[in-house]
Formats: sequence, structure tokens, C-alpha cells
Amino acid sequence: MHRAKLVSRRLCRHSSSAASSSPDPFAPVAAHLTALRASLPALLSAGHPSITQATQYYFKHPSKQVRPLIVLLMAQATNGLGTRWDAKRTEAAELVAERRGADAGLDWPLTRPDVLNDWNPSQPRETERFAPTFSMQPPRGASRRHRVPPPPVDASTSPEPALAHTVLPTQLRLAQIVEMMHTASLLHDDVIDASALRRGAPSAPAAFGNKRAVLAGNFVLGRASVALARLGDPEATELIASVLANLVEGEILQLREVTGAHQDAWNVYLQKTYLKTASLMAKGARAAVVLGGAVDGEVWKEAAYAYGRNIGIAFQLVDDVLDYEAASAALGKPGGADLSLGLATAPALYACEEHPQMGALIARKFSGAGDVEEARDLVLRSAGVRRTRELAQKYADEAVKVLQALPPSEARSALEALAGVVTGRRS
Repeated sequence: MHRAKLVSRRLCRHSSSAASSSPDPFAPVAAHLTALRASLPALLSAGHPSITQATQYYFKHPSKQVRPLIVLLMAQATNGLGTRWDAKRTEAAELVAERRGADAGLDWPLTRPDVLNDWNPSQPRETERFAPTFSMQPPRGASRRHRVPPPPVDASTSPEPALAHTVLPTQLRLAQIVEMMHTASLLHDDVIDASALRRGAPSAPAAFGNKRAVLAGNFVLGRASVALARLGDPEATELIASVLANLVEGEILQLREVTGAHQDAWNVYLQKTYLKTASLMAKGARAAVVLGGAVDGEVWKEAAYAYGRNIGIAFQLVDDVLDYEAASAALGKPGGADLSLGLATAPALYACEEHPQMGALIARKFSGAGDVEEARDLVLRSAGVRRTRELAQKYADEAVKVLQALPPSEARSALEALAGVVTGRRS
């Protein structure tokens, strides 16, 4: 059975009856997701076996694959509609054809291989042997030619846009890049949070130590950056590269002391939620549409970003609920982790409205003796968990609403179904 189907079943388990009767959101791109996951380790091989082992560690465990799923479905739901679709389809075909018909075109370096790999190994087959001297004469055929941008498209003479019902090789690679960046952030987060578990197994820091986990995360980000550059699209590169800054800003914001008005605490929480979770989904979705030829002023780009932003916030809100209501075995990490880290998430902020004593616990980040237990009890005695799920549903409903700007398709239906799966999940 395909890994994507297994993941889909795990996500859909315990969903509401309405959500379970919807189409399987993984079905339209199941083959792509399986191939994507299988080929990722080849992008992460290093010159040293211990780094390779650490970088590939999380990719060998089950993953929800929500982020690459959004990229692929949004590509399939919009390809053919953008003004520059024909140009982007041609560029993607050239990338594949440049290696004599092999699909390794996206792996072929833009830089001279002996510069790029001067004892900085890439894939084993393309690793240069170390030499004490460096030739000033570039090898023949060392880098891909620089393309001349195609002329502007005259919209008045273009045929009526229609869905192509396909995914380009560049968009498949983007889905891999998005998954790589997400996994790199997990490697770093597990060090910062001192997490012992991830997806029901020992975390990377527990398995390899903090130093190797941090280095593995950096290595994955480096490989993702190279792959991103090879897509050859400045706007897509800008979008995805900016996510790195968002992740750091979100982590710093999470360290901020929550003082002052209750509304300020909510603003900080939602901003952090966007930066750490929704940003990658939103910008990944928008980048997929950009790679499909959408230009400024076309609604496809705006719908993609708005969908990813809303579904990303809904996803994190449900995650924050699960920290209170799911058993640690089902969650794949210890329950109550947020309170132990001093984090006041939506259920705690809602509980503060019913139990004013929660404010003092939040202000000192649950650092006092018995604070974590008291805060958890206050949350479970309040309507905080229920109200957080309701808020997540509102964001998911908004995500579905913006999809109405796209023409009906199997991919659009899958994106709509995904919203139900995200809000209905119990693990």
C-alpha cells in the first residue's frame, strides 16, 4: 500500500462523519507523494555517513506530508490557468531534457561542479575528488546555460485558460523542498525544546545528540537552498527563502514574555502561529502557483496564499488542542509539552477568560512548583479546548471559501476535503 494512503488513514482516523465522507485528499497525488518520499534521501546524502544518518532520520519515519500535499494539489488545481503557463511548462520540460531525457535535470548544477563540490560533496555520483590545485579553466559543459527570458505574453491573443490536470517537475521538486525545510525545522525545534520523542520514536537529539541534530538541520537547509536555486524562478526562491526568516522570528517571538492586555497575548500567539507553521504552507502554495505561470494580478496566486495561511493556522490550533486532549502515544510526543515549555497556547488563553488565576501562571511561564498541573486542570475545566477547535474550524472554513475562486476540479475538491481532515484529526 502506498505510504500516502497510510498517512491519509492515520490523519483521517477519528475525523467527523462529514469529513470521513469527503474525498480522500491524498488520492489525486498519492503516486507523487510516494515517489517524493522515496527520492528524498538521495538529496540528503553527505560525505560523512554519520551526517547522512542524521539528515535522513526523520524521513524514514511516518509523516503527515500535509505541506507537500498542499503544494501538489494547488499546482494541480491551477496549472493551465496562469498567463505564463506555456512558458513555465516549456522551461520545466527543458530542465528534464537537459540530461538526455533523464529526470535529473533539476539536479544538474548551475555552478561549475568542481566549484560547487570542492570538497563539499553533493550526491555520491557527482562528488569531486579532492585535489590540492584548482583549475581556472572550467570543464566543458560544467553548468546549465542561462536562459533568455521569454517575451511578454499578449493576453489578447492567448487562448482561454483551461486546467492542464498535471504537475510540473519543478513543482514536484518544490514539494520536496518544502518537506525538507519543515523537517530541518523539526531537527532544530527538538534541540531547542529538549524533546525526547518525535512521531512516537526517539527524537534526533535523543538518538544522535544535540550537536549532530543541529548540524543535520543545517545540512538539510543547505541542500534545500541549492535545490531551490535550481528551480530557476526568482519569485519562488524569494517566497521560500523568506520562510527561513519567518521560522527564526517565530521562535524568538515564542520566547517573549506575555504581559499586559489579554488581547496582546492573543496577537503574539497568532503571529507566532503564522510564522512557525502557516508561513511555509502559505508561501509553498503560492510558490507552486508561481511555478505554474501565474503572474501578479491573477487571483490564483492570492487564493493559494490565503488557503495555505488559513489551513496552516487551523492545523496549529488543532495541534495545540491535541497537547491537552490526546494521549501521548497517539500524539507521538509527550502530552502537556507546551505547558512544560512555558507556552500559553489558545486553550490556555481561552481558559484565562474563565479563570483569572491563569493570568499569573501565564506571566511566569508555568515555572512555579505545580504550575503545569494547575494550568492543565484549569484548561480542562474550561471551554478552552472546545473554543480552540471552533476557532480552527473558522480558519478552515475560510480556507475552503477562498478555493471558490478556482475552477472545479478533483484537486480543488481534495483541498476542500483536507480542511475537514485537518480540523477533525485526533493525532
